Amino acid sequence: MSIVLERDTLPLKSDETGAIRVGNSRVLLEIVIRAFQDGASAESIVQRYSTLSLSDVYSTIGYYLRHQDTVEAYLNQREKLAESVHKRLLNTQPDLSSIRSRLLAKKQSE
Repeated sequence: MSIVLERDTLPLKSDETGAIRVGNSRVLLEIVIRAFQDGASAESIVQRYSTLSLSDVYSTIGYYLRHQDTVEAYLNQREKLAESVHKRLLNTQPDLSSIRSRLLAKKQSE
């Protein structure tokens, strides 16, 4: 008996926003990789995100270990995007501290 070696397809898909998702889930690549970098095992990552399959998480970690520079560049790009969105939200949403101060003042005057 012999084993037929096949090339597995990577369980990563880019969605309409350019975010990379793992397997057939909505879990982002950065979530899986950051959890792994923080010391989580593939099994514990699957326990946290039940829509992931163990084989997809192992494949994703393997891909990361073989292509760290590429994945790190992607992760850095995603962090910059998140910072940009956060700043934009801060600039467009009202300062809630003034509302809070007015509510506390009104409560104290009652």
